This record gives sequence, C-alpha cells and structure tokens, in this order.
Amino acid sequence: MSEKTMIVAGVMSGTSADGIDVALVRIGSVQDWGSRRRPVSATGTRARGHAPHTIKLLGHAEYSYAPKVRAAILAAMNAPNASVADLARLNFLLGELYADAVLSAERQFRVKADLVGCHGQTLYHQGEPQMFLGRKVAATWQTGEAAVVAARVGVPVVSDFRPADIAAGGKGAPLVPYLDYLLFRDPKIGRIVQNVGGIANLTAMPPGASASRVLAFDTGPGNMVIDAVTEALFGKPFDRGGKIGASGRVIESVLERMLRRKFFRAKPPKTAGREEFGREFVRAFLRDCGSAPKQDAVATATALTARSIADALRRFVTPSSGARRENPFREMILSGGGSRNATLVGMLVERLAPLGVGLRFSDEFGLPSEAKEAVAFAVLAYETWNRRPSNVPSATGAKRAAVLGKISYA
Repeated sequence: MSEKTMIVAGVMSGTSADGIDVALVRIGSVQDWGSRRRPVSATGTRARGHAPHTIKLLGHAEYSYAPKVRAAILAAMNAPNASVADLARLNFLLGELYADAVLSAERQFRVKADLVGCHGQTLYHQGEPQMFLGRKVAATWQTGEAAVVAARVGVPVVSDFRPADIAAGGKGAPLVPYLDYLLFRDPKIGRIVQNVGGIANLTAMPPGASASRVLAFDTGPGNMVIDAVTEALFGKPFDRGGKIGASGRVIESVLERMLRRKFFRAKPPKTAGREEFGREFVRAFLRDCGSAPKQDAVATATALTARSIADALRRFVTPSSGARRENPFREMILSGGGSRNATLVGMLVERLAPLGVGLRFSDEFGLPSEAKEAVAFAVLAYETWNRRPSNVPSATGAKRAAVLGKISYA
C-alpha cells in the first residue's frame, strides 16, 4: 500500500446523536501536489518526522437522523438494559445510513472517495479500567457496521479507531488532537484548540510544540447538557443560536454545585461521555434547578460548559500564577456545534479575557467549525491506510504510539 494522494470521506456522528457529518478531503504529501496552488487547505508537519501533509476540504455535508433513529440511539447509550437483537439491528442500520450519507455527499460535490474513515456512533465509552468479572478492563463501543459501508460505497473503510489506543494503555480519547497538531500549531503563538461537540475537549500546544508536548483532554459537557435541558423543558432538540440561554439568568448555586463534581477536579489525561454527563447528570441538574424559570436552567447549562472550559485552562493548562505575561497561550481556536451558540461564545470570551487569550474560529483557517471532527477521522483513516500511528500518547495516556482502526474491504 504505497502512499499517494487520496480523497477520503470522513464520517462522524457525535455524542449529541443529532446526525451524520461527512467531509470529503483530499490528503497527500506536499511532494504529491507539486507546485500547484492550493485553494482553501492547510499544511502541517506530521509527527514522528514524516513529510508534510497537504489537507484540502472538498466539501462537507450534514444529514440529520430521523427522530425514531435518534431516539433509538439515545436509548441505547449507556443503557442499563438493552435488547441484543435491537443493538445488532442498529449496528447494521447505521452502516446503511453512513453509506447513504457518503454516497449523497459524493453526488453533491461530484467526487468519488478512495477511502472512508468512519468513527461510528459511540454507545459506551469507559476509558478508565474498572473491575468486571474478576478483572479490570477499559472498554469502548462505536457502532455502525463498516462492512456495510464498504460494500455500499465500494471502497475500503477504516473504522473502530479507539480500541487500539485503549489496548496500548490509553483512554481511547481524545483522538482529534492529531489533526489539531497538524493544522494549528505555530512556532511563535501558543494555541488552545477547543472543540465543543456533545462533549467539549481541548488541545493545548505551546509555541513550537513537538508532539510529545501536546496536552489534550475532555473538559466536560459541550452541547450535551444544554441540548438535553432544552429538549426536556422546551421540547426543542437544541437552543438555536443560544437565544433561550440569553433570555435567562445563571443560577450560580447550581453551577457551583455541579462544578464540584469529581470529573472537573481530576487531572488529565481524562475523557468523558454520556456516562458522566448523560441522562443521570441531567436529571440531577434539573432537580437542583427546582422551580426556577426554565430559561434560567438553559442559561445555567450554557454557563456550565463555558465555566468548565475556562476552569480547565486555569487548572491544567496555563501557569498557576495566572499572570498574563507568563501565559504562553494567546489564542483559542473554537470549533464544533457550540461555536454557533452566541450565548456560549460570549460567556467564553468573558472568561478567557483575564487569561489574555483571544477567541478565534477554525473557519478562519479554512476549516468550517462543523466539519472539523469529520475531517479528523478522514486524516486518521489516511494514516491507518499508510500503516502509521496517529494517536497522541500525551493526550490519551497511551504507553506507545498505535496504528488506529480496522479496515473493511469492499
């Protein structure tokens, strides 16, 4: 499998379970591209001394899950009881839906993928080993049958990225820092790349950082709690533009109580999911909000995301003194669905100002906020196809670099 420029379809469906993102990405080495002028694209040096990558986004599309499908996914996530038959059927159904999404994106942008990188839908993620049947094990499960995708699309599919990192002693997450390192590190500016999907996660890169100096971890809930509270109280799947949150007042007592939870105090590496911030957390959150106006509950959920991000920076990323002149980080680059929530963005700006950190968006770098995670799994698939490791051990806690994923052939 010699390395060549490829068009890779990255497929992502996140913990919010709102739908499927497909990014069609042309990836290759600078040598492959010659001197041709690159349109909106990005170049970064690969970790471990390989030649530079050239990454160009050709197109991005989003496909919503049907309400019944989304309900089935949410019911299966972290479920104490589930039908094995239904889980098996869901696995194959999602394979069909992922294939439909890739084929639709190919038609829309008039390109044909050579390879697919499919993250799958996370139903359970437990990065920390726990006792099970007499032995401690960590576990993760991303469903969506890759063999179906390969058969329908007609090209190989790389899937199931997280288990290889767990087998190497890591937590299986976060994996997007590999893309962050390729695209956003700078020789002079310290940058924090903050993604706000269902879960919020950051990648911190000091000026001129090598791969071994990258710090990355989940900071806590992203849109997950905001969406769940909005749906429970207003019957809407999410707070569009942050308008509901903007009309409420933050309940400080509830916010402070939530931020005292163990996850926020734990040192990185750490990862989170619905196991930490799913239905049980939301029930406790709403119970604490009591009879407060519904808008206040949404405002408080929004503040929880913003405050937990800022607290993570102060605790684990920036110098303990907090002195502006000593902080090497000057920019936060925001991506993910949360970047479209104006209320959340405003809260973040306010919290970052005392740290001397300005807020930018990945769109400014040619990478649309909503496309970033799908692009990341296209890049990870390309690395796997070329038999190269693409986890970042300093981010996941793995004992070694690992080639991620499994390949299903058409």
